[in-house]
Amino acid sequence: MNSYKIKSGEERAPHRSLLKACGMSDSELKKPLIGVVNSFNEIVPGHIHLNTIARAVKDGVLAAGGKPIEFNTIAVCDGIAMGHEGMKYSLCTREIIADSVECMAKAHCFDGLVFIPNCDKVVPGMLMAAVRLNLPSIFICGGAMLSIQDRSGEYLDLNSAFEGVGGLMAGNVSGDRLLEIEDSACPTCGSCSGMFTANSMNCLSEAIGIALPKNGTTPAVYSERIRLAKESGERIMELVKTKVRAREIINEKSIKNALAVDMALGCSTNTVLHLAAIAREAGIAFDLKLINQISAVTPNLCKLAPAGPHHVQDLHHAGGIQAVMAELAKKGLIDTSLMTVNGTVGENISKAKNTNHEVIRDIENPYSPSGGLAVLFGNLAPNGAVVKRSAVKPSMLHFIGRARVFDSEELAIKAIYGGEIQKGDVVVIRYEGPSGGPGMREMLSPTSAIAGMGLDADVALITDGRFSGATRGAAIGHVSPEARLGGPIAYVLDGDQIEIDIDNYSIQLLVSDKELENRKRTIPLKPKPQLSGYLKRYVEIVGSADTGASFI
Repeated sequence: MNSYKIKSGEERAPHRSLLKACGMSDSELKKPLIGVVNSFNEIVPGHIHLNTIARAVKDGVLAAGGKPIEFNTIAVCDGIAMGHEGMKYSLCTREIIADSVECMAKAHCFDGLVFIPNCDKVVPGMLMAAVRLNLPSIFICGGAMLSIQDRSGEYLDLNSAFEGVGGLMAGNVSGDRLLEIEDSACPTCGSCSGMFTANSMNCLSEAIGIALPKNGTTPAVYSERIRLAKESGERIMELVKTKVRAREIINEKSIKNALAVDMALGCSTNTVLHLAAIAREAGIAFDLKLINQISAVTPNLCKLAPAGPHHVQDLHHAGGIQAVMAELAKKGLIDTSLMTVNGTVGENISKAKNTNHEVIRDIENPYSPSGGLAVLFGNLAPNGAVVKRSAVKPSMLHFIGRARVFDSEELAIKAIYGGEIQKGDVVVIRYEGPSGGPGMREMLSPTSAIAGMGLDADVALITDGRFSGATRGAAIGHVSPEARLGGPIAYVLDGDQIEIDIDNYSIQLLVSDKELENRKRTIPLKPKPQLSGYLKRYVEIVGSADTGASFI
């Protein structure tokens, strides 16, 4: 056992003495030491209940003969951080989370790890740590928030509140109605109820095989989630016994399985960023063109919010991720031979049943023949840009519009709320990339403003920042290279024509090569911001979005 390094032999008497100071008995020290990585805090609704999950995990570990030892890491609520300086501190926590877990696990020699994430950066941060450490590992998230009907009969989610603000600004939503939405949009603990980034990553953790079936979709408030947590605690003991390590489950083939599920679900664009970073940690090559290759042959089977009316609870009741994978397997789009934390993919999906063929379309009757995400390339984004194709209205799949250029999210929001954006515009928000922002802020506020004001069928938005999974419309993010690094987006001018052709994976600034080169010689880049603290260090080592915005 890995823990022998701190508890075996006479020379480890000082170490055992310190462990006994924590209340451990001699009999406990003979058992495998299981780290329980908890991201509980009292500010994030997806994490406020995680002590309950951790207690259940520890009960499972104890029942299976192990010694659970809990420690914590941080978590940021992207919704609370949205639309102000706080969003600069969201993506960068992914690396803090991975590094902090590494430090704790290496220093204390755990035999296995149970990870308890829930929200956006916590899941990928912990997945990065799992493959980096390569210990026996299992994930059990906190589960999704419920979506409930308000008095109008509408099923709401966090995006309803953001779009309600846009509706208020446009005069389409009253102050009283906005308050009703505010009071009903987030009715329980859990990760926000649509196929936003948190639920996307939790579902992909299940698809990749590092979490038990139903992990991605069981709502936070169901007792089923507590039972699943206990089962996960028991299961880690079997993984320790059989010496099944994280990289035996998370590998090139299982990441492709996850991408196929990503396309079928219509997950957040942020999954591209995070899967690239996870692959990099695992030493796996990850080319953005792979996204389009898988998308081209993988049908979109689900229309989950924000792309459609269904929420994660509906997906759960319809059969969940295993039912989605079973549909994909009918066309050979899933490798069923791969190992998971509880048997093979094939063994797991053999028990799945699709009980709602609108929530999970049959493979022969998809919402669209191609996947939910697309990576666009062209002279505006030589290294790629990402769009959630399944959340784009058909009329916007091919669009030519006038550029309206802003050097920050705040300036763009002011213009949108001020009525300055017209039909046919392409809002360009730059200097919001990983190093330019810094922190690659999510842009839910401007996209929700556009949608709430009824412009999502007539206005596109392009940024070197990124979008919340709750964003809908022709919102194209992760433009690489970013403006701060001298990417072409830095040289777009107001009035330029931009052509977006999502089905052909193309994004073009309609100016000549000669003109673009002249602009690069004559237009200076925006001065670097004055930074301090963590962001000052972060900006020096963060990589480009097309490689996952990982540390160089």
